[in-house]
Amino acid sequence: MMRISKNFLSLALVAALSACIGGGGAVSQSGSSPTVIKYGRDQNPDPAKVAGLNAWIEAFRPRALAAGVSTATYDAAFRDVVYNPTVIQRSQNQAEFTKSLWEYLETAVSDKRVANGRAMLARYAGQLAQIEATYGVDKEVVVAVWGMESSYGEKRGDLPLIESLATLSFDGRRQEFFQQQLIAALKILQAGDTDARHMIGSWAGAMGHTQFIPTSYLAFAVDFTGDGKRDIWSGDPTDALASTAAYLAKSGWQRGQPWGVEVKLPAGYSGISGKTAKRSGADWRAMGITRAAGGQVPDGQAALLLPSGVKGAAFLIYRNFHAIERYNQADSYVIGVGHLSDRLKGGGALVTPWPAGDATLRLSERIEVQERLTALGFDTGGTDGNVGPKTYAAIKSFQTARGLVPDGYPDRDLLDALRR
Repeated sequence: MMRISKNFLSLALVAALSACIGGGGAVSQSGSSPTVIKYGRDQNPDPAKVAGLNAWIEAFRPRALAAGVSTATYDAAFRDVVYNPTVIQRSQNQAEFTKSLWEYLETAVSDKRVANGRAMLARYAGQLAQIEATYGVDKEVVVAVWGMESSYGEKRGDLPLIESLATLSFDGRRQEFFQQQLIAALKILQAGDTDARHMIGSWAGAMGHTQFIPTSYLAFAVDFTGDGKRDIWSGDPTDALASTAAYLAKSGWQRGQPWGVEVKLPAGYSGISGKTAKRSGADWRAMGITRAAGGQVPDGQAALLLPSGVKGAAFLIYRNFHAIERYNQADSYVIGVGHLSDRLKGGGALVTPWPAGDATLRLSERIEVQERLTALGFDTGGTDGNVGPKTYAAIKSFQTARGLVPDGYPDRDLLDALRR
């Protein structure tokens, strides 16, 4: 559950892809004794890297001890750690994810994932009912997160966490972030919730059934079973599911409210949209917006999200959308969790067809969009290919100035218009 920067068509979708394929590793774990693949030893890493990490570990010791980690915990945690080249390879292999949202949802909310989710709802009905009663978060939403993050516990990662975080802290990008995660992981070991042998996860440090990063674990994980440990790693998912519910509850989840609803836009709609343009349900109804499946849109403050512009499915999103967003900030991920939870409740597929043949822009093309917008005086906040709020606003301003539908969607038509 790594927190990432907001963008829809770029690297944020990569993080959502990890959920779509079920976590960070290739090893299935169904019991309490995980199989850990020690890639660093298998690949005979560069001796200079090995020596460099060893020196870094000694240099990092004072910071960890100053943060409250004991000498005994530190020495025990690093006893078998070596430089792991596979961690670096995986971190650098976050290739541009070019699937569209609808292609992504085909896997994220596949019939198999829905069926397996309903089976898990039945299997853990008692625990999930108690979790829902305690935290006020729909049990189907909790199970949807579980399905997205690890395919209901089947893929929880296969790398030793301390080794991964140490390797990234020494030789990866975002070193300060991973060093913070490393200290948090050491504190988890010191508290006795698990041991280094069982603390495994993805290359980026996400762990357990619902893929908590260490700092989020320290902030939100709970001991729901009452055994004295906040155990998100073992075959029993109860603590992990309760911890996810606690996380969402503390992130502003509103009991009994939707995450969002698919809506139908009136013909020729060119009104407001975007996550910051919130209006009441009555206001949206006055604009002619209805539920895609029929009926009126719910009351409450909501924003209109157009993930494929006016060409495909549209959603009114409510406060619970943003609670899920705290778990993973990619819009695709939030829509995936929300739609999967609706399917687990018995709901049907999305009503509106997606735009056929509408391909996601490549990274170089997204950069070109930003460069051309910037040259025309529309500030995108940077030209790195990450399509965030400023880029969306710049696109909408350009579209408005050119008499186009201001949906903020960066597609082939937009790029062609900019090139003209």
